[in-house]
Amino acid sequence: MTLANRTLVIMAKAPRLGSVKTRLAERLSLQAVTELYRCLLNDTIALAQALNHVEIAVMCPASDVDDLSRAVAKTVRIVPQTGQGLAAGLASVFNHFASSGQRRVIAFNSDSPHLPPSVLETAFDALEARDMVVGPTHDGGYYLVGARAPHSELFASDGMGTANALEALLTRARALELSVHLSDPFYDIDVEGDLSRLAAELQLAPARAPQTALWLKQWGEAAQLRTGTEGM
Repeated sequence: MTLANRTLVIMAKAPRLGSVKTRLAERLSLQAVTELYRCLLNDTIALAQALNHVEIAVMCPASDVDDLSRAVAKTVRIVPQTGQGLAAGLASVFNHFASSGQRRVIAFNSDSPHLPPSVLETAFDALEARDMVVGPTHDGGYYLVGARAPHSELFASDGMGTANALEALLTRARALELSVHLSDPFYDIDVEGDLSRLAAELQLAPARAPQTALWLKQWGEAAQLRTGTEGM
């Protein structure tokens, strides 16, 4: 099968207690957060695998490779990143997959399985004419970034905070004189309000992210049960 020079790399961590989705742990148990992340990750992989003519891989810290491979049942190639942290991981994606300058490469977060597949298709198409594509999140970050070549100055650890990550990335892209296409803004799953929004969407269309939909259904039922008990 021809892969049309398109690679989607999911940025992930091993689903270990206390190491994923830590902002959600303010309201949920560490066990619940870890189970949710596992569902989000596997549904994100399924979303990626539903695309036509796209090579799929997962990029993760080197120490997470074995645990992550077990968590996703070895359904996708897992590549260890060079260095530590998200900035190093993103740089590793493009150094590893886009070094030839001929392949359109998109790094995608692991907690947006509800993203319409058409957004990813449009992002790949945008790389035909632009140097970069970026998918903004509503909180100042981004859920995807794509390029056709590695740019060593593009990612820096001092600009990865959610509130200013997008602004910092675009500032560096302008300094490098790279043309950028912005995809539709979207939301990822960081706080409880995001979970409630996602639960409402997946209640209407659970097939978009079936593992996550089931987890959210059970989470909602448990929340209602707790509320009812507290009211007695």
